[in-house]
Amino acid sequence: MNPLQDRFNNQTYKIEVSDIRKFDERVSIIDGMLKLTLGEPDFNTPSHIKEAAIDAITANQSHYTGMAGDINLREAASIFMKKKYAVSYSPKNEVLVTVGATEAISASLLAILNPGDKILVPSPIFPGYEPLITLSQAIPVFIDTSVNGFVLTPGMIDTAMKEHGNDVKAIILNYPSNPTGVTYLREEVKALAETIKKYPIFAISDEIYSELTYDNEHVSIAEYMRDQTIIINGLSKSHAMTGWRIGFIFAPEELISQIIKVHQYLVTCASSISQKGALAALTTGIDDALPMKKEYRKRRDYLFEEFTQLGFEVARPNGAFYLFAKIPEGHLQNSMSFCIDLAEKNKLALIPGSAFGSAGEGYIRISYAASMEKLEEAVKRLRSYMTIPPKAV
Repeated sequence: MNPLQDRFNNQTYKIEVSDIRKFDERVSIIDGMLKLTLGEPDFNTPSHIKEAAIDAITANQSHYTGMAGDINLREAASIFMKKKYAVSYSPKNEVLVTVGATEAISASLLAILNPGDKILVPSPIFPGYEPLITLSQAIPVFIDTSVNGFVLTPGMIDTAMKEHGNDVKAIILNYPSNPTGVTYLREEVKALAETIKKYPIFAISDEIYSELTYDNEHVSIAEYMRDQTIIINGLSKSHAMTGWRIGFIFAPEELISQIIKVHQYLVTCASSISQKGALAALTTGIDDALPMKKEYRKRRDYLFEEFTQLGFEVARPNGAFYLFAKIPEGHLQNSMSFCIDLAEKNKLALIPGSAFGSAGEGYIRISYAASMEKLEEAVKRLRSYMTIPPKAV
């Protein structure tokens, strides 16, 4: 036994590697496995973005940028947000380039949370938030949205605030949602904003899937409550740039001035080469997401129909690239057991709903960031599995 193994920050013992990653690694060793697990676009980064990065390498633009990121990129990001979502941020002091949306979330949470603070977390939700809250010695207050089609309501916020009051420091919003694909109409966003504005709390609005909204235009909550909002966004999903690690924080200057301190000590700055590619993405490639969105919509419609016919109750996804489906009665109701059994017997890997919190138990998440050929094969394997279900446990 290493004498140092029990001398870490006590909070690290309270967190685990994401169940998404653990499950994906568990099933990846099975020969012939078809995986619809990770939330990564199956498209390649557009060529003009890659060419811009190659040009930057050739020109030796491989030095540190400023802490907040290349000013040209921040200007492009500011224009992008104004054009797409009608929200204005000064590129000089209200835009921060981060190492992906993940670091943007980390820097934001670490900047605002003190030990004992509470933060409202609608659930089910992407599992990347809770561990950071725990590391900050803050307390997540989960709001179960499964009772309302996975849509957070003003009443749910009021109820949580009435119970927890002055201890609440912030609320996390994630829409379009991972894992459900559910998003909000303009009137719903406005109603949430009017409620949140009654309280002195931050709204951390993770809008990383904003460019992948299918049936309605994405509405940023900052349009209605700019002073309290920290917008998280990035290029991983919209431009198929997961490995480039470029994210953004948009917030009022007085908030950015504090968050940038955490950002600087975490990472110094984002990759200079990636930032040059990102500049191309937000200028000549401002609408690069459109052809990908068109294809995702076709996949969504196909899977929604197929899963419904197989007896799954599916939250109608209006954004991102996920289906969140309730396991039909007569089958294994424990989502982890269901997914393991499906993987072992029919070589199809889907993510257990429990990976997204207790409100996700009994559901499975399907990523349709895969070709139609793979999705059709996945449906074939799932149909075969569902024909002769094991005894429910």
